Amino acid sequence: MSVATISHPVQVKVLGEDLEVPVKGGRLVSYANLDYAASAPCLEPVSAAVAAALPAYSSVHRGAGYASQLTTARYEQARHTVRAFVGARTDDAVIFTRNTTDATNLLARCLPEGTTAVVFDTEHHASLLPWPRAVRLAPPAFPGEAVRQADEALAAIEGPKLLVVTAASNVTGELWPIAALAHIAHRHGARILVDAAQLVPHRRLNLTALDLDYVAFSGHKLYAPFGAGVLVGRRDWLSEGEPYLKGGGAVKAVADTVEWHEDAEPRHEAGTPNVLGAIALAAACDALTATGWTALVREEERLVSRLREGLDAIEGVHELSLWGPDHPRVGIVSFVVDGYTAREVAEALSGEYGIGVRDGKFCAHPFVRHLLGATDGGCEDGTASAVRASIGIGSNEEHIDRLIGALRDLAARR
Repeated sequence: MSVATISHPVQVKVLGEDLEVPVKGGRLVSYANLDYAASAPCLEPVSAAVAAALPAYSSVHRGAGYASQLTTARYEQARHTVRAFVGARTDDAVIFTRNTTDATNLLARCLPEGTTAVVFDTEHHASLLPWPRAVRLAPPAFPGEAVRQADEALAAIEGPKLLVVTAASNVTGELWPIAALAHIAHRHGARILVDAAQLVPHRRLNLTALDLDYVAFSGHKLYAPFGAGVLVGRRDWLSEGEPYLKGGGAVKAVADTVEWHEDAEPRHEAGTPNVLGAIALAAACDALTATGWTALVREEERLVSRLREGLDAIEGVHELSLWGPDHPRVGIVSFVVDGYTAREVAEALSGEYGIGVRDGKFCAHPFVRHLLGATDGGCEDGTASAVRASIGIGSNEEHIDRLIGALRDLAARR
């Protein structure tokens, strides 16, 4: 029985728990994957679902043959599964995309003319950059300040408006007050898009209960690394917007003029879609729901507390946080180590200890610069970067303790 099985009470497993990697001196050690926030490993039930779909794989929506009909049914069932997973309204569109970035860009293309997006500088670039017209807000000092800033910004805008916000930061893991922000948006006649890429692998999301208009997330963050993401939300803007891709499937008829589908889903899924990616995404949703959020959250919080307490005890290691150490967060912790660049830390952790982490700006350059408090981040090479450790299903105490021990060793070498 593996260490992960012994120490991890959550029954669903990921592929690669027995992966061994080379370290300095030529030894092989078990891989401590602490890079889930970049891309999570594949869940075993997800791999099984894809394998089961492959023998009958065929085209969707166009074929009369049995394999085509079966594949179409599986694809559309995946849409229903994702809708249920996020607690969407029965009339919400579920559009399969490549990832969260693709989903936000799709919505940006469908905004009514003259729409202004309101977005915080704490956002991932996928949420920060796609909007034709945007008002950017400074990082708020506390959650209530975020609500106040959004309130003031939305009040000053005439015409259509969209508030864009993350549910959980991909840099610090901190949870954002999305329910309060949705309330403020609607009070000003605006809509809200929530980037849930870092939330849905860690916490249950109910779009209807939170009164959200749009939600986007990626399969590769959700233990389904098969190239699919999703945009879920209100149909009207999506049904009226320019088709995201123009081609087969998006049209009802082509003659001297083109008649596009009014239905948002086919309208924006031109060409042969990523059927296996959609099936994988739905299988991950089913697996997480069946496992139960209580067990997942309890284990994650235990491991995150162990990690943060260990980091706090090492002199010269500094955790990054927007709203302080007590604010709720998911399994993401970013930090810097005095005397080292982020890349030096990450390379040492990999090459000497078999630990995988992320280093850099995490596709959130303005936010990382703000957290570091200096344009160079205190790094001699001017990278303004940090190290990020992130956990999920398959993470265990040994991985956490190995990281803490390795950082203690590195700090002692300064």
